[in-house]
Amino acid sequence: MRPTPAPVRTRYWRQNLVLIAALSSLWWLMTFVPAYFALDLRQIFIFGWPLSFWLAAFGAPLFFLLIIGVYAWQMARQDQKVRRSAQGDS
Repeated sequence: MRPTPAPVRTRYWRQNLVLIAALSSLWWLMTFVPAYFALDLRQIFIFGWPLSFWLAAFGAPLFFLLIIGVYAWQMARQDQKVRRSAQGDS
């Protein structure tokens, strides 16, 4: 198999950076928003515990795992596209 052409590598890296920026923004929001509104969220109770507890204990870690899964899925799709285009060029 031949090396991947430079424009394909550049596009691949640009798409990777956009994905990283988008998912990092979601990660930041999921970290910042519940902490910022924690006092307001203490007014809402679920099974005797404040909503801020549920977001910190279960919501954020699950969301972080979801972010990792989305990144892995998208990168697998991009890798597959690059492999197909490299095989088609040869």
